[in-house]
Amino acid sequence: MHLVERLKQKEEEAYFEVMDAYGDYLLRTAFLLLKDYQLAEDTVQDTFVMAFKKLDQLEDEEKLKSWLTTILLNRCRSQMRKWNWKVLLAPLDLIERTKADNQALNPENALLFSEWHESISTSIQQLDYKYREVITLFYFNEMKIKDIALFTNTNENTVKSKLKRARLLLKEILPEGSIDI
Repeated sequence: MHLVERLKQKEEEAYFEVMDAYGDYLLRTAFLLLKDYQLAEDTVQDTFVMAFKKLDQLEDEEKLKSWLTTILLNRCRSQMRKWNWKVLLAPLDLIERTKADNQALNPENALLFSEWHESISTSIQQLDYKYREVITLFYFNEMKIKDIALFTNTNENTVKSKLKRARLLLKEILPEGSIDI
């Protein structure tokens, strides 16, 4: 019986064979893309979970490696998008953790947060409303594109176009080195 057939029959040994055969390759690829070993490991694990869940979508067993690679690349893109905005939003996380611990911000962190907040707010406010709206809903409210489309009564592709344009505009507006969008 072929490997993919065994996977579809949920044979445990087949799962291990796939992970052994492609795990190092996927990890190396993810690490080169993400530049973070821990994140690369998590992304490879997510890739295998996603692949095993969607195994019925694999039509040609000969394309297993390219199919896994495609899933990995999509997961890496998703991680990078999240990571870039997490870096941007990191000071908010610091504020929230500090509030939760009932600690006061030290003067240096308070000043950094204040400067960061002012820079981000000013940059986002410079965008036209249609771009501010999608940036806010997608990154700050963590809404999915489909939900934004429903909420704003627009097409999903229109939301994607606005997000892309908004990112490009923010990249031009934000001070050099603030974020890699």
